[in-house]
Amino acid sequence: MRLDHVSYATSPEHLADVVQRIGALLGAPLTDGGLHPRFGTRNFVLPLAHGTYLEVVAALDHPAADRAPFGQAVRKRAELGGGWLGWVVAVDDLSLLEQRLGRPAVEGNRHRPDGFDLRWRQIGVKGLLADPQLPFFIQWLTDAEHHPSAGANRDIAIDRLDLCGDEDAVELWLGGPTSSVVDDQQIEWVDDEEPGLVAVHFSTPHGVVRID
Repeated sequence: MRLDHVSYATSPEHLADVVQRIGALLGAPLTDGGLHPRFGTRNFVLPLAHGTYLEVVAALDHPAADRAPFGQAVRKRAELGGGWLGWVVAVDDLSLLEQRLGRPAVEGNRHRPDGFDLRWRQIGVKGLLADPQLPFFIQWLTDAEHHPSAGANRDIAIDRLDLCGDEDAVELWLGGPTSSVVDDQQIEWVDDEEPGLVAVHFSTPHGVVRID
C-alpha cells in the first residue's frame, strides 16, 4: 500500500477559480485531466514527487454523478462549501480488500484531453461517504508510464496530511498502521469540527504550503 493521491472537491461553477488558486499557491499550474464518464465527474491534476498527485474534482450535472458513490461524495463535499474530499491509497491487488469489505471493486476510467483512456479499479468510496477520515483504495490497470504522477515536478511533494478522527479506526480500515502507506509523508492527527482530511502540507521551492 502507498499514498497515491489527494482529492480536493469543488463545484463546477468554482472549478476554474479553485484550480487557479491552488496552482498559484503551489507555484505550478494544474492541467485538465478530463472526464470520469462512469462517475459523472471531471478533474484537473498536478503530478507530484514520490509517485503521487493532486486532483481537483467536480461533479457534473449528469445522471452518473447521482448513481456513482464517487460522484455522490464529490457533490456532497462541494455542497458543504468544498474542500478536501479525502486521500487515496494504491494497492497492487484489491482482492483481499474485496473479501474483507464483502463487495466487489468498481471499474473506473478517465478520458484525458489527449484521447488516452486511464483505467483502474477502486473500492471504499462508500466508507468515505460514511466516515470522511477513511481513504479509499485504487488499483491501477494502466501502465505506470501513464500514471497521473508521470512527468511530475519533483520540487513539489506532499509533506504531511492533517487528519481529524480516530487513528485506530483508520488503521483497522487499512488493515495495518498508517505509517505503512506514507513512507515519504507524515500524518498528523488534529482537532477539528468534523472528521476527515483537514489540510495537506506541500513542500515547494518557496517553502511549505498548507492548503485547507
